[in-house]
Amino acid sequence: MRSRRFKKKKGPVRSKKVIYDGITFQSGLEKYMYIALKKAKIKAKYEGTTYELIPSFNYDKSSYERQSNGKGQYKDRGNKKILNIKYTPDFVGDNFIIECKGRANESFPIRWKLFKLYLYHTRSEVTLYKPQNQKECDETVNLILGKKKI
Repeated sequence: MRSRRFKKKKGPVRSKKVIYDGITFQSGLEKYMYIALKKAKIKAKYEGTTYELIPSFNYDKSSYERQSNGKGQYKDRGNKKILNIKYTPDFVGDNFIIECKGRANESFPIRWKLFKLYLYHTRSEVTLYKPQNQKECDETVNLILGKKKI
């Protein structure tokens, strides 16, 4: 009997974009969360708010490096404007924020920590939810409705 060989996927995991109610969702999990919120009559805006976690600044010193993709010459790439770091959560409601995250890319954990730090410093009274599957989306809806306490 011959064993099957599976090709290992290369590169980052990409979710499939899904269109529903005229909205282009970045993943099927986001669409599922949207439908669950709508069914429960919970108002939340999809990708309606962007937060600036770290402002842009001018780096006025030398910095010897290659381009960020590792290509090009090793040379002084300093004395430039450094762009800000922003974060747009999936759903923002009156007192909650939901980030649907099936599989996180490598930059997400640090951005999530920076977002929590931002909320901490702004003394924001929101509850964060980060469902990773449909069952957790349903649980999130129940928690928002106050039907279930952890």
